[in-house]
Amino acid sequence: MDVSASQPICVAGAGSVGCFVGGVLAAAGRDVALLTRPRIVDAIARDGLSLTSFEGGRWHLQSGQIGPSDDPTIMKRAGIILVTVKSGDTAAMAELIGKHAAAGAAIISLQNGVGNVAVLKKALPGRHVLGGMVPFNVVTRQDGTVHRATSGALVIERDAGNTGTQVAAPDLPVNLTDDIAGVQWGKLLLNLSNALNALSDLPLHAQLKQRVWRTLFADQIAEGLAVLRAAGIKPVATTTMPPWLMPHLLRMPDGLFGLVLQRVMKIDANARSSMWEDLQRGRPTEID
Repeated sequence: MDVSASQPICVAGAGSVGCFVGGVLAAAGRDVALLTRPRIVDAIARDGLSLTSFEGGRWHLQSGQIGPSDDPTIMKRAGIILVTVKSGDTAAMAELIGKHAAAGAAIISLQNGVGNVAVLKKALPGRHVLGGMVPFNVVTRQDGTVHRATSGALVIERDAGNTGTQVAAPDLPVNLTDDIAGVQWGKLLLNLSNALNALSDLPLHAQLKQRVWRTLFADQIAEGLAVLRAAGIKPVATTTMPPWLMPHLLRMPDGLFGLVLQRVMKIDANARSSMWEDLQRGRPTEID
């Protein structure tokens, strides 16, 4: 793909995930603007945007390279809009998109949960809306650095024009899928650990090393799988571990599970769930 011919991107509702995705795209030479909260606009204007990855990647962008703003009119020139707000804010963001984004812009939901695409489509009839999934964990450190703490490629719904490939960069791979609903349900099973991680107050890697916490997670996933079977929903694996196998592997002794984890996911020793971060910072969680 010729980057020079790629469309401008606006990240709508850029928090930790949105800043990381938008920042890596901007660092790769893409035309990116961040629609974000005033405190983030001010922080980037003052200090720039620093990004790191557990793999050793480091990027620093000046404010002019990333275009942070709290003015929704910045969506007007975007050909692609990446929606990264919490689920509870989807309807409000859809209203802003309807007012300010170009009619032909592609709208890609990079949100947790399974209902956001439906909310966007209902609020934006006739618009080109695609589902997506972010597999990796992103946290904002106390110094303002946005850090990716686990591995994985973005997954975006396939359309006739393979629009999702325009969100790819050397340090941000994208896989296209014909079953984004299944992928989102598969991710939801993994996200059941978010509340557990917030309750444990442990780094995710340390929590996964302890069988007592893994057993609780296994019980959550087993219950989730039972509900999905009853509803006739087939989740798609978001790692190399099939969903039906996850409860059994999580209940394995610590040593054996450690070997499995190394093959399934690369994870930073300091990774935490986004819900843990929300509670630490006094922000609302995504529990509805």
